[in-house]
Amino acid sequence: MSRPNHIELGDGTIIPILHEDRSVIAIDKPPGWMLVPHSWQKTNRNLQAAIVSSIGAGDFWARSRSLKFLRYVHRLDAETSGVLLFARSYGAVETFSRLFESRQMAKAYLVVAHGVPREDEWICEEPIGQDTRRIGRMKVDRLEGKPAETRFRVLERGTKTCLLEAQPITGRTHQIRVHLLATGHPVVGDDLYGPGARAAARDRASLGLRSIFLGYKDPFTQKPVRIEAPAGEFVKEFGFSPPPAN
Repeated sequence: MSRPNHIELGDGTIIPILHEDRSVIAIDKPPGWMLVPHSWQKTNRNLQAAIVSSIGAGDFWARSRSLKFLRYVHRLDAETSGVLLFARSYGAVETFSRLFESRQMAKAYLVVAHGVPREDEWICEEPIGQDTRRIGRMKVDRLEGKPAETRFRVLERGTKTCLLEAQPITGRTHQIRVHLLATGHPVVGDDLYGPGARAAARDRASLGLRSIFLGYKDPFTQKPVRIEAPAGEFVKEFGFSPPPAN
């Protein structure tokens, strides 16, 4: 029997596998799952804990790959969907983490944002730091914030919202969401950032943010790797047309 092209968790959740090799497995993360250490028990939507449990139970998707270990290399916000990279060994965690830290990992997201930008493309370089007035929230902090850079491109304009491509060059917490708030176009469905965002979140279950691409040179084989997540259903949900394939 061939190994499945998806992860099946104990609760029946099916997660597509987008790419795999000897070092990593990339999945299409569904929204609603947190990325925290598997020992963190404050939620039953801990993706790392669910995967560790599934591997430990000998579920077929893991057993067919002789998997003993799988750990996330980077994070996506709980409500953000799309490409997420897991390493198959401790050594691979360290190696691929360095790719992210040294900005050798290309990333792209689709974003549905409020408003209609005048520019077709722009770059936001506002530094980002913690918002001490609200736990878990970040803000633009020009005095003590860390350098941050995101490149934005308009893909489609609606009447009250727009479809953007975002390429974060740095990897600060909530970077895309904070930078879009700073430019006056908060993410649709975001209950943490932006005026009127809470009402938008009540009206729509999904956050308008999806990771659609990771690209890098494999540190072990030196071959280029492109990992892409499907975009069609995401953009249709928000009333836009799927972007053309690269």
